[in-house]
Amino acid sequence: MSDSTYTPPRVWKWDSESGGRFASINRPVAGPTHDKELPVGEHPFQLYSLATPNGVKVTILLEELLEKGITGAEYDAWLIRIQEGDQFGSGFVEVNPNSKIPAMVDQSVKPSLRLFESGSMMLYLAEKFGEFLPRDIVGRTETLNWLFWQMGSAPFLGGGFGHFYAYAPEKYEYPINRYTMEVKRQLDVLNRQLADNRYIAGNDYTIADMAIWPWYGALVKNRVYDAAEFLEAHTYTNVLRWADDIGARAAVKRGVMVNRTWGEPERQLHERHSASDFEDRTQDKLAAALGHS
Repeated sequence: MSDSTYTPPRVWKWDSESGGRFASINRPVAGPTHDKELPVGEHPFQLYSLATPNGVKVTILLEELLEKGITGAEYDAWLIRIQEGDQFGSGFVEVNPNSKIPAMVDQSVKPSLRLFESGSMMLYLAEKFGEFLPRDIVGRTETLNWLFWQMGSAPFLGGGFGHFYAYAPEKYEYPINRYTMEVKRQLDVLNRQLADNRYIAGNDYTIADMAIWPWYGALVKNRVYDAAEFLEAHTYTNVLRWADDIGARAAVKRGVMVNRTWGEPERQLHERHSASDFEDRTQDKLAAALGHS
């Protein structure tokens, strides 16, 4: 191994930004950096997020609930620009003291209830509306097994592999090899599970699929980290079949657009306050309207 050796000091000090794409938003302390109230809309749920894999989990679930005609799941989705530090505003920190997206407030209960951590939010919504979480003990437990598998496994994919392979300012063989091995093992876990099951937890589409797909479905379809060839994603045929099945769902297609600020303008819906916004307020439509004003 040719990596230079680092000898840690006796006491670590934060002397400078750590480098990499997200260096400007990383810091070793919590709490707000500035005063800023969060906007509040009229719908039962107020979502403050960005269309990262963790953010997309929740918008997919909300759109799936609305697809079923559950009007109680109506929501306002407000854009949180994490690279500009919106997550460190006082209002956001009040909802999520961990300063990570997504964060949400349920206004349908009194007093209103804050929700943070995407897995917790998905479990709350599934239980509140009685959807996408089996009621029998076997199906429920299997779904939660895989929901929590995602919560525990994805940091190795994102903060580990994704950081060192795609975002770190310098490439080092040891961490890339270490996290590549783990991500391929995780893909093999999913591939084996999906060999005998249509969906992650069995024959039913659940919150486990919605949680895992934005991370691992995007990975094998080369939508994150540009690493599909490197990881030989084509060999995980069951994961690819499942990724395509989930991606074809109408609610999923809508969910991935919400709070998205990159890619094709027609696939970006910076904020969502009505079902009609998917037709009328995507970035291509807003740009065209400005051009004719």
